[in-house]
Amino acid sequence: MRRAELVTAVVLAFFSMYLMWKSGEGPSWDPDIARFDNIGFDETGTPGSGFWPFWLSLAMLLSCFWIMVNWWRRTSPPSQSTEPYMDSYSKRWLVYVGGGLFAFLGLIEWMGFYAAIFFFLIYYLRFLGKHAWRRTLLISVLTPVFCFFFFDVAMRIVLPKGITEPLFLPLYEIFL
Repeated sequence: MRRAELVTAVVLAFFSMYLMWKSGEGPSWDPDIARFDNIGFDETGTPGSGFWPFWLSLAMLLSCFWIMVNWWRRTSPPSQSTEPYMDSYSKRWLVYVGGGLFAFLGLIEWMGFYAAIFFFLIYYLRFLGKHAWRRTLLISVLTPVFCFFFFDVAMRIVLPKGITEPLFLPLYEIFL
């Protein structure tokens, strides 16, 4: 467990630095423009396109460093533990959840994001979480609806629709 805490903190720290670097590129990166111009505020006072990704990644990096300090000082429970990182039960659940996530990612291309998230939530809530059908269906229906209004309508970020795209054409005529 002790080694797993350190490895996770180091991997996440490198991932944070990568995200900080990528957030400085901006949507149309030009090598003649100074790097990291878009992580602050522009002349109109609005944050640049890399503002939130950069500063959230910096917060994640600082958190990783704090985890490493606690690991070195042995002040966190995992840094004091001699237990194995994963037992057979944990490995089985990693396969269930990881397999479901990979299936979800594969379904996005074919069925579209909204249908894939609907089926993933049914799998995750009902079959893995053992929640009642009423709660499962309520969350599984409301989440894609919320995501549609948030991403497609409010943010104008079109998510993949796959074979379900004809169902969204009337909605686009109404909301866009």
